[in-house]
Amino acid sequence: MRALVCSSLRGLEGVAPGALPEPHLGSGMVRIAVRAAGVNFPDLLMVSGMYQEQPELPFAPGMEVAGEVTEVGDDLDSLSIGDRVTAYLPHGGYAEQAVTTHEKVFPIPDDMPWDQAAAFPIVYGTSYHALTDRASLTVGETLLVLGAAGGVGLAAVQIGVALGARVIGAVSSEEKERAVREAGAIEVIRYDREDLRTWMREMVPGGVDVIYDPVGGDITETAFRSIGWGGRYLVVGFAAGSIPSMPLNLPLLKGASLVGVFWGRWAAMNPDADHANFTALVRMWGEGRIRPMVTATYPLEEAASALRSLGSRSAVGKMVITP
Repeated sequence: MRALVCSSLRGLEGVAPGALPEPHLGSGMVRIAVRAAGVNFPDLLMVSGMYQEQPELPFAPGMEVAGEVTEVGDDLDSLSIGDRVTAYLPHGGYAEQAVTTHEKVFPIPDDMPWDQAAAFPIVYGTSYHALTDRASLTVGETLLVLGAAGGVGLAAVQIGVALGARVIGAVSSEEKERAVREAGAIEVIRYDREDLRTWMREMVPGGVDVIYDPVGGDITETAFRSIGWGGRYLVVGFAAGSIPSMPLNLPLLKGASLVGVFWGRWAAMNPDADHANFTALVRMWGEGRIRPMVTATYPLEEAASALRSLGSRSAVGKMVITP
C-alpha cells in the first residue's frame, strides 16, 4: 500500500513516500479507500516525536480522511460498502487505505467534495466542541480567535458567525486577513503590525466574552488581559511551539475561566454527543453557513511539502493530500 512513511522521529527528514502493509481490520472497524486526507498540526508533531500519543515506527501520519467504505467489521451494520464518509483516526491517513473504529466515521452528503470532506472532521469537530460544549457561546457575544487563518482558526470563525457571535480574528499577514474577513469576521487585528492589547482596549473596551487560542506562546497572557468579566478562555493548542504560563490572579480578577479543549478524548468518551455535533455541522454545511477553505492540494508523493508549509506557519486555511 502506497503511503507517506515516517521511519524515524526526525521531523521532515524522517518521512518519505514508500509502502506500508494494509492496515488490519478488527471487530467494529471500517476500511476506507482514501480519496483525500486533511493535513493538521498534530501530524507534524507526530513525525517529530512530540505528540502525546506516539505510534510505533514505521507509520503514516494523517488523522482525517474522506473516501468510500470498502470493508466493515463482521459485527457492524451501521455502514455499508460504498458509503461516502469522512473519518478521523489516530494516524495512517496519508495512505491509499485507512482503518478506524466505526464511531469515528460519518456519512457525508453526495455533493460534498472529497477535499472539503477531508478537511472537515478535526478542525470543525474541535471548534464546534470548543465553542458550544466548552464555552457555551451565545448569540451576540464577542469571540476573539487567535491564529484565525489556520485550519481550526477559520473553522472557529465560521462556526462563531453561524452561532450568531460577533467574531474578531487575529492574524499576522495581509493574505491571512483577507481569508478571515471572507470567513465572516467583523474585525481583524494584525498583530504583525499592531499591539493586540492596545487594539482590544480601544475596539472592545469591555473585553471579549470568549477567546479561542490554538497558538499559545507569548500571545496568551496578552490576550487574556483583553477578556471581559466572566469570560471563557479556550486552550486549544500550542502552534507557536511553547506552552505559556500565566499569573493566576488574572482569571481571579476577571471572574474568568481557563477552559481546556481536548476534543479527541471528549469524543472517545462521548461518541453519541460527538455524532450529534457532527450532524449539526453537516446541516450547517448544507445550509452554506460553513465551508472548509482548502487552499492547497498535494499528491501523496509531495505530502512532506504540505507538512513543511504547515511548520513554517505560512499556510492559510486547510491543505489536503490526495493519495
